[in-house]
Amino acid sequence: MKVAFLVAPEGVEQIELTDPWQAVKDAGGTPVLLSTDNGPVQAFDHLDKADTFEVDRQVADAEVEEYDGLVLPGGVANPDFLRMDEKAVAFVREFCRTGKPVAAICHGPWTLVEADVVRGRKLTSFPSLRTDIANAGGNWVDEQVVVCTEGPNTLITSRKPDDLKAFDEAFLKEFQTVSA
Repeated sequence: MKVAFLVAPEGVEQIELTDPWQAVKDAGGTPVLLSTDNGPVQAFDHLDKADTFEVDRQVADAEVEEYDGLVLPGGVANPDFLRMDEKAVAFVREFCRTGKPVAAICHGPWTLVEADVVRGRKLTSFPSLRTDIANAGGNWVDEQVVVCTEGPNTLITSRKPDDLKAFDEAFLKEFQTVSA
């Protein structure tokens, strides 16, 4: 199981990157860090700078076919930067169109909104995205984890770091089905 983690050069919520990353490794998978630029990614612990992480590959050079699943961690700034990058948005859109599962937590669904892949889909997020998701045609619900299989691909979404255990379990189950 090879899993792409797509983040901006700055602003990813560290625990929403590192916890799912470790879950993929613990399941015997290979996580790959993609970003819009090469070099280190600056993670955050809410509003405070945390650790940095080296990018494995630029999203512009990545092919959807190489991966079994995609994880979109949150952090307020991270998805806001990603949704302004055409190549990142195109990568997410293509991932969904090819039927591969995508998991997004907290503010991560903002990138899904920009990719126009939430219309008619049930999902959750950090509560402040509720209106954005509804305006994009999605059905926002306040649940710990939502697995939506209606549509071209499976979307797995969660609200916040407190939901990480359920999020990890749900996306691993879906990703392992694809890689089997």
